[in-house]
Amino acid sequence: MTTMTEASVREFKMPDVGEGLTEAEILKWYVQVGDTVTDGQVVCEVETAKAAVELPIPYDGVVRELRFAEGTTVDVGTAIIAVDVSGGAAPEPAPAAPAEPVPAPAEGAEPQGRTPVLVGYGVAASSTKRRPRKGPEVAVAAAPAELNGHGPAAPAPVKERPLAKPPVRKLAKDLGVDLARVTPSGPDGIITREDVHAAVAPAETVAEAPVQAPAAVPAPAPAVAGYDSARETRIPVKGVRKATAQAMIGSAFTAPHVTEFVTVDVTRTMKLVEELKQDKEFQGLRVNPLLLIAKALLVAIKRNPEVNASWDEAAQEIVLKHYVNLGIAAATPRGLIVPNIKDAQDKTLPQLSAALGELVTTAREGKTSPAAMQGGTVTITNVGVFGVDTGTPILNPGESAILAVGAIKLQPWVHKGKVKPRQVTTLALSFDHRLVDGELGSKVLADVAAILEQPKRLISWA
Repeated sequence: MTTMTEASVREFKMPDVGEGLTEAEILKWYVQVGDTVTDGQVVCEVETAKAAVELPIPYDGVVRELRFAEGTTVDVGTAIIAVDVSGGAAPEPAPAAPAEPVPAPAEGAEPQGRTPVLVGYGVAASSTKRRPRKGPEVAVAAAPAELNGHGPAAPAPVKERPLAKPPVRKLAKDLGVDLARVTPSGPDGIITREDVHAAVAPAETVAEAPVQAPAAVPAPAPAVAGYDSARETRIPVKGVRKATAQAMIGSAFTAPHVTEFVTVDVTRTMKLVEELKQDKEFQGLRVNPLLLIAKALLVAIKRNPEVNASWDEAAQEIVLKHYVNLGIAAATPRGLIVPNIKDAQDKTLPQLSAALGELVTTAREGKTSPAAMQGGTVTITNVGVFGVDTGTPILNPGESAILAVGAIKLQPWVHKGKVKPRQVTTLALSFDHRLVDGELGSKVLADVAAILEQPKRLISWA
């Protein structure tokens, strides 16, 4: 691998696209060496611990080098592609000149270039530089500058909405970046793609050498003793499955789980589902039992708001949430993911139906963004689609409760004093016993069951 020292060559580093993630696997390259790329063009698809994400390049140029092959797991902050931004062939190397010591930057001098930082992590003021601006210097007030939402902020006029073009807004949404915390560098205060990438890329310190050595090729893993490839297959644990495993271990051994069960007659709910399918308000929308189960859980949370909380171990506080980000567990080819519907408590039934349909479609296509999987408060997992009666679900980390829905089956049931065939299901509610005691958990589960048995309570209890 050739080391490039030309000033015209820029390296694009693996960003943190999921707030705190440390690595990602390169699934596919969309460009090759010699291809011309433009600002915003998607150059590769990577799989993080949360989702598959397409990465756009933040500048124009010609691809000089792809640092890693497809299928390689790369640490956040490692350069993955080199681009010649000069617009032409690489310049001839200049004659060697005697090495001169690099003077240390003067105290208070303006930093050079943007120092990208990991989402959620600040950088020291002395570890950043900014590229010198061309033209006469302009005096500025002696106040520390805010760097894309990190570090002390200088007083600035309040803006109702950050200025950014629609593609930049979409990029910020996909990467989970709040534009209000991004410092614009474009004309008239417009936020550019590079500003967004700088808000999520890892910090590049002054101590970093100007020439990055080629990444070492990892040695092949030693063969496992006694492994018979003809009789066994070993699958590397990575990406979504690795993150799921780590999250479940952390949850199971951190939050004391309690699971309660209830079996309920949902015949009236199933009749309502069929009626809603014929309603013009739901034309073109997905209407199924999960829709009414989700609405039932939201009403139960409204009646028992203390269940919608999280545990702050550092502060030793219980954080009550006045919003419900409703997670829906979805099985995908890459593993289990739990995207959530933001502010689900405010949505009407048709709006909730539309949100559920979009969530499921996006998950199946593998296009769920990391932002869509952050901030959940409670979750529903529908194991009934696999013909399973019930289960003991493990909490999604940071959440207080998860409701498992079993298969809806025709069973003999005592109805109005007679044994009749009725549509019946079993619900299981797991909750964090630090936050939710037995009484509260029982009330929530009983309310969900009561609504599904008599769905008119969606109106009387809402």
